[in-house]
Order: sequence, then structure tokens, then C-alpha cells
Amino acid sequence: MTVAVAGIGTTGANVIRHLIELGVDRLRLHDINPDAERQVAGLVARGAEFAPPLGGEPPAAVILATPCGKQALMARELLEAGSHVVSISDSPEDVVELLRLDPVARDRGVSMVVGAGMAPGLGCLLARHAGDQLDQVDAVSIAKAGTAGPACARQHHLALKRPGRDWVGDGWEFRAGGSGRDLAWFPDPIGARDCYRGALPSPILLHRQYPNAKRLSARVSATRRDRLTARLPMMREPHDDGGPGAVRAEVRGWRDGSVETIIYAVAAFPSSVAAAVAAVVALRAVDGKAPAGATGLCEWPDVGEVLRAVHGRGVPISVFEGVGA
Repeated sequence: MTVAVAGIGTTGANVIRHLIELGVDRLRLHDINPDAERQVAGLVARGAEFAPPLGGEPPAAVILATPCGKQALMARELLEAGSHVVSISDSPEDVVELLRLDPVARDRGVSMVVGAGMAPGLGCLLARHAGDQLDQVDAVSIAKAGTAGPACARQHHLALKRPGRDWVGDGWEFRAGGSGRDLAWFPDPIGARDCYRGALPSPILLHRQYPNAKRLSARVSATRRDRLTARLPMMREPHDDGGPGAVRAEVRGWRDGSVETIIYAVAAFPSSVAAAVAAVVALRAVDGKAPAGATGLCEWPDVGEVLRAVHGRGVPISVFEGVGA
């Protein structure tokens, strides 16, 4: 079995590590920057090769860890070649275009996994796991803090200056990026962070699972400087790794006639979390445990098993508990 990783940045390098630890012995790695390939040469097993995913025999699965934008072009070719494809992009445009590849994936009998990173990705899994415990889901709110590598930081910067979307009632509402301040509590060491609207794709994927919900929203943490400079070019080059971050899913609805709120969250390095999610779901796709066609993780039938597998990769999952008056 050959698994390919396209894009060997901070998250891509972590994907490689997880795949090796999960027993994948044949890797095909590709990055437009030759220095990136040399940087991970010490990580890879003897069965690894540096080659484009579409060269030679199609790999069983390909994880797209490339910067956001134009992933759909590569994904279409890979799906037509018969490979499962897993994307970690958090760009709304990428997510919409990748979901449109559903007929291509179904025709070839393979999976196009959309939004398999931290948020979207793990956030969607946590929301679905919470929603499965309710009789009716009224609202889902996703909040995230922190970034992975430089490409993720640039997308975060871009998201804050573009409109965010919320599903309200029976339609989409678009509001200015950097608006809608919401104080979100994450597990330590992140703690409380002010979060704001932005061009975030999680509501698009959540709506596929919860079309009758009254509200679906997503927020991203930002400092005052982040908001003030969002409409300017980035002032400095991003760090190789953004450090610790977090994702939180809050789901409100009804159970046994009473209103319930369930909150799950994870605090860890986004680069490692996204890589763990991508590696786990890619191997599940190869094993025939992923839905056919183009889907987000909140649509998967066995989210509990996926979460257990991700937790087994060292991702800590917390539940917020409290006592009502």
C-alpha cells in the first residue's frame, strides 16, 4: 500500500511521522520546494520516494497538505486515477470546490474527504459526537485558536479580512470578518480567547449534517493587532510552527424534553492535531471505512471510532462539565 503526501510543510512533515508510526511502509512525497524534501529525508522509511502523486502507479490514498487554493484541480486528477483523497484545507473556496467532486469520487468508488484538519476536521468530529447524544440539534458553534505552519498563518490572516458566514434560521448570513466578538473558553494552556467571524468553512460542512439547525457558526481567535492589520499584507514572515492552539465545539439542543449543551475541546499543537486527523482518516479510507463520494467528517457514520483513533495518536480530548443552578 502506497500513501502519498503532497505538501511537506510543518503539517505535512507531521503527517509523514504519523503514517510511519501507523505502519505505512511505502510513502510517496512531493513538494514544489526541494528543500522541504531534504528536511524530512531523515523521517522517512526506506520505502519512501520523492515523486509527484500522479507519477506511476496511483497511490491508495493521497493527503493534500498543500497551501490553500486550487486543490480541486489536483484532487480531480487523483480521484479519476482511483486514489482516495484527503484534504486539510481550511479555505471555504477549496471546501466548496472539493465537495463538487462528489460525482467523480462516486463514479470511481473512492472517497474525497474534505476538511480533515483541526478546524474543519476535528472540530466537525467533536460536534457530530456531541450531536449524536441529543434528540435534536438546534445550534453548533465552532471556535479555534492558533495556527500550524506559515501557510496556515497566511490563511488565518486572510480569513479575518473576509466575510464570515453563519447559518441563521433558514439561510446564510454574511458579516464582516473581525466582527461578532465571542469569548470562548479553551482547555489550558490556551484559556479564554476573544474569537471573531472570518472566512471559515466549518459551517458549510456542518450544514450538510444539520440542515435543520437554527444556527451554525464558526469563530477564530484574534488579537487587536490581528484585526487591525488583517487588511494589510502580513508584516513579518510567519513562524515555522505557530505553537499551541485549540479547537472547541459547542452543541445545543434537546434531550428527553430538556435543553442540553455539550462542549468538547482539544488543546494541542494544530500542526500535530491536523496531521493525526488526516493520517487516521486516510488509512480508514484505504480500509474501506470512509463514505464514498465527497464528504466532511461530520457526515461519517462512525465518528466515535475515528475520535478514539485520533485520541490514540496523542490528541487529548476534553469535555466541559458544570452544575446548573
